[in-house]
Amino acid sequence: MRTLLITPFLIMPVAGAMLWSISLFNPTYGLVNWLIGLIGLGPVDWTSQHPIFSILVALVWQWTPFMMLLLLAGLQSQSKDVLEAASIDGAGPLKTFLFVTLPHLRFYLELSVLLGAIYVVNTFDHIYLMTAGGPGTASANLPFYIYQRAFLGFDIGQSAAMGVVTVIATIVISLLALRLILRSINSKEQS
Repeated sequence: MRTLLITPFLIMPVAGAMLWSISLFNPTYGLVNWLIGLIGLGPVDWTSQHPIFSILVALVWQWTPFMMLLLLAGLQSQSKDVLEAASIDGAGPLKTFLFVTLPHLRFYLELSVLLGAIYVVNTFDHIYLMTAGGPGTASANLPFYIYQRAFLGFDIGQSAAMGVVTVIATIVISLLALRLILRSINSKEQS
């Protein structure tokens, strides 16, 4: 079962973007429009009318298995003794999850959010293949804008400078986020 759940992560991003754009979100023969047609709704051009939603759905589909593996590692690292102690103290499943398991998963959740945010900010392939940054610039992000400046605007110098600034900003934000995560781990170990 785990292998089936991990499968979207094993698909190349370009193939995943094309799968969503052509097979699922196509306004004429896409599977999503066929499904909503069964309940009487008209076809929707998903990548033109809802470009950010379309890209986010494809990215979530592709990266959910990775996040699932991170959280599974967190769940497997939880001590059975703590869960047994909560059960003996009279905590039900909901209270055990809220007050024991969820605080234990905090580090894993923060790491998942950090890695997911870095990936979403640096996404290029899904934007290029699904919406081409459009309509207009509705779904363009910084890497796509750098591509446009370099290869469509022929301004290699400015795009190179923007790329360097993007990498530096990503490193700074990642370091700040990692410091917060490590600070929470250190405070957890001391208490």
